[in-house]
Amino acid sequence: MPDIKPMQIGIIGCGSISNAYFNACKKFPFLTVAAAADLDLERAKAKAAEHGVTRSCSVEDMLADKEIELVVNLTIPKAHAPVALKALDAGKHVFGEKPFALNRAEGEAMVAKAKAKGLRLGCAPDTVLGCAVQSARKYIDEGVVGPIIGGSAFMLCGGHETWHPSPEFYYEVGGGPMFDMGPYYLHALITLLGPVKRVCGVTSTTFPTRTITSQPKHGKVVKVDVPTHIVTVLEFSTGAVITLTTSFDIKGGHTMPNIELYGTAGSIQVADPNGTGGPVKIKRAKLHDWTEYERTHPYKDGSRGVGVADMAQAIRTGRPHRANDAIAMHALDVMQAVHDASASGKYVTLTSTCERPAPMRSDLPDWTLDG
Repeated sequence: MPDIKPMQIGIIGCGSISNAYFNACKKFPFLTVAAAADLDLERAKAKAAEHGVTRSCSVEDMLADKEIELVVNLTIPKAHAPVALKALDAGKHVFGEKPFALNRAEGEAMVAKAKAKGLRLGCAPDTVLGCAVQSARKYIDEGVVGPIIGGSAFMLCGGHETWHPSPEFYYEVGGGPMFDMGPYYLHALITLLGPVKRVCGVTSTTFPTRTITSQPKHGKVVKVDVPTHIVTVLEFSTGAVITLTTSFDIKGGHTMPNIELYGTAGSIQVADPNGTGGPVKIKRAKLHDWTEYERTHPYKDGSRGVGVADMAQAIRTGRPHRANDAIAMHALDVMQAVHDASASGKYVTLTSTCERPAPMRSDLPDWTLDG
C-alpha cells in the first residue's frame, strides 16, 4: 500500500449497518473515523463510545468541520440524496449506502453537484470488492467457463419485519426487495459482466400490510407502498441475458442459487453478494460434478467499508475508485427501468452506462489496497 496522507472521515447514521463501517474503517491505517452523527444525538454518542470514536455531533456540526474530508452516509433511503447534497455543498466527498437515491432525478442531481464541486461520490455495496465476486470475476475473465451467455439470480426471503428493529422503511419508496437488496446483485453482475443494455420485468405486491414481529416494535402494522415480488430480465451489452428475481414474499424457503451464470464451456455459481465470502463453484462442460474452486482474493469475511477506504486512497493518489457513482447510477437506472417496464408492459432501453471497475488484486492481504 502506498504511503498516503491520512484522511479524517465522519459517519452519518448510527443504525444497525454502521457497526460494519466503524469496524472496517478503523482497520485501514490511513483512515480516522473522526466523528459520528445522527438525528438522535444519544444514539450517535452511544455508537461513538462503542467504537472508540472521540466525537459525536449533529449532522450540521459534522458538515461544518473542515478537517473531515469524506462523509459516509448511512441514513435511510429517503435521506440518501438530501444528506449527500448537503455534504457536497459543504465540500465533502460522499460515500453512501445503497440505493444511490430514490430515483434517477435525485441520482443525477447528486452526480451533477459532485462534478461541479470537483468531489467524489461512492456507493455501496462494496461487498463486490470481496473474495467471492472478485474470485468469480477472475475465472470468468480467464475464460474458464467461456463467454457468459445467460444466467439466473435469486434474492428470496420473507421480509425484514421479523428481525430488523425498525423495518418500516423497507416497505416505503426506496425500499422493497429491488431497491433494498437488488443493488447487491446488480453491482455484482455489473462487476462480472459489465453494463446492462435493456430490461423488462413484472412486479407485484402480495401482502398490503406487514406486522412487525421483532423488538421493540412488535405488533405494529406497516402499510406496504412498494412491489415486494419482482421478476426481471436483464440484457447486458455483452449479449448475456440474466433473469433476476427479488422477493420479500417467500415464506417457506427455497433451493435456488444466489447467482448462477452459464458460459459456452461451463457454468459458475457465485456466493451471496450480500456477503464477501462463500464458495465459487464451477461445472465444466462434459464433467458430471460441480467443483469448488480456490477463492483467490482477500476479504473473505466482513469487508463493508473497503469501498470507503478504496475511495479515500483513490482521492489521494488520483486513480478511479471502484465503488463509484457511475456504477451506482447505472444500477439505480436499471432498478427504476424494471418498475417502468412492469407499468408499461414494454422493454426499457437504458440511457446510462458504466465501465467495470478495476479488479481487486489477489496478492494483497486484507486491509491493504493497491495504489
